[in-house]
Amino acid sequence: MRIKLVLFFLACQTAVYAQNFKYPSLPSQGKSLSALVPANWKILDSISGDLNKDQLNDLAFIMEYHKEVRESRAYGDNTTEIITEIQKPRILAVYFKRANGEGYQIGVQNNNFILRSAEGGTMGDPLRPLKIDSNKLVLSFEGGGDWRWKLNYTFRYQDKNWFLEKAGNEYYNESSGEMTHKKYDFILRKRLVTTGKTHNRDAANETISEDFPFKTLRTFQSFKKPWTWEIGPDEFL
Repeated sequence: MRIKLVLFFLACQTAVYAQNFKYPSLPSQGKSLSALVPANWKILDSISGDLNKDQLNDLAFIMEYHKEVRESRAYGDNTTEIITEIQKPRILAVYFKRANGEGYQIGVQNNNFILRSAEGGTMGDPLRPLKIDSNKLVLSFEGGGDWRWKLNYTFRYQDKNWFLEKAGNEYYNESSGEMTHKKYDFILRKRLVTTGKTHNRDAANETISEDFPFKTLRTFQSFKKPWTWEIGPDEFL
């Protein structure tokens, strides 16, 4: 009887997670942040600032669904290594302030790029606060265990698309301080690689500049999520 009960509860749990989940289509426009959030979603972080150079304050925010669902996520690259996880989905949204100053117009809805709460390793939720820097949106994440990592991505809005202009990838040992920090400038097509110790002064670490040739700038469409762009042998961003 006990075995039957266990199997029954497992089947019930599987059925709950297996229910068809669909991302909502966010409103095309709205008068306030609260008016843009669908039912059963909550705001994790938000920021206001000019993202399309019209001197009006736009909105960027990240939302999370209220319960866990089965979700397919890319690992290793954008298309071939897809795994299924049970977690709470997240959405990145940007809304531009309307020219007449009344409400906001959607600029992007992205259901993939933001890391989920369990994707930060032993450090917990990897999501770090949103930033707007020189009219550009900066997304940051941090996680790991003994070896830790920090990722940041700077996207610029232009010609009705979001282009990845810069990125950073740092990994370091919490105990020894050994670290490697890579900074990518996709406009200048350069990569700065700094190696050394986290507690060293900058002059004590070694930094080299390398050419970084590639064909086209990545966007939210061509760069699905962190760790899925293999930009070199065993080098993922």
